[in-house]
Amino acid sequence: MALNIVACIKQTPATTSIQIDPSTGQILSEGATYAISPFDEYALEEGIRLKEKITGSWVAVLTMGPPRAEEILREAIARGADSVYHLCDAAFENSDTYATSYILSKAIRKIQQDKGKIDLVICAKQTNDSDSGQVGPGLAGWLDWPNVSFVKKIAEITDKKIGVERMMEDGTDALEMELPALICVVKEINEPRLPSLKGKMAAKKTAIAKWTAADIGADAAKIGQQGSPTAVIERASPPRRSGGTRIEGGTLEEKAKKFVDKLKELKLL
Repeated sequence: MALNIVACIKQTPATTSIQIDPSTGQILSEGATYAISPFDEYALEEGIRLKEKITGSWVAVLTMGPPRAEEILREAIARGADSVYHLCDAAFENSDTYATSYILSKAIRKIQQDKGKIDLVICAKQTNDSDSGQVGPGLAGWLDWPNVSFVKKIAEITDKKIGVERMMEDGTDALEMELPALICVVKEINEPRLPSLKGKMAAKKTAIAKWTAADIGADAAKIGQQGSPTAVIERASPPRRSGGTRIEGGTLEEKAKKFVDKLKELKLL
C-alpha cells in the first residue's frame, strides 16, 4: 500500500506583526514578517508522518499566494515534503474562500493528471489570518470527496478507507470515510518538526512548479473578485484592553482576602 497525499498550506503574517492601516482598513505588509500559518504546520507534519509510515508514499504541498509565498514551499521541502506547487497569478487576487477552494481544486486535479491519483488531502481547521475554516470543506465540495474537520487523530488508514477521531465540544467522534477524502486537522494531532540541515540544502535546489489560472484551466468567472460572492467590507484592530486592578498584599492569604472583598464590592459574590 502507498498513499499519495497533498497538504495545503498558506503564507500569512506572523500574529505579532499584523498591523492595520486605520485609514484604509488594509493590512500593512511593509515590515511584516511572513511564515507558514501556524495551524497549517500541523497539516504539513501529518502528511509527512504518513509518508514516513507507509512505504512508497509521497506528499506534495500546495499553496496559493504572491511570489514571496515561495519561501514556505522551500520550508516544506526542508521539513520532508517531496514536491511543491505554487499558484501565483494576479487573477487570483481578492479571491474569497469560495473562489480559493475552487482554485485549489483545479490545482489538485492537475496534480492528479501529472502524478496519478491522490488519496488524501490534508488542510488545517483554519488559518490565522481569516479564521473562517471554510476553505477545507469548500475544497472537498469542489472535489466531491467526503471530508471531516477538527481531526485530532488518524486512527487507521488503508488504500481504501481512513478512520479518524474528531474533536467535539462534548467529547470525540470516531468516523470512517472511503478514500479519496479530505481532512482538516487541529493542533492536537501532532508536534511539527523543525527543518533539518539536509532538508534546507535540498530545498535550495528544488524546482517549484508555478501555475497560473491558465495552467490549471480555471474559469475566469470563478476566481478573483469576480468569482467571489463575498467581500471584506471593513477591517479593524481589536480595541486595546483597559488596565486591570492589581491586588496587593504581603501574603497569599492577605491577597486572597482582598480579592474576595473586591468581588463582593463589585457584587460578583
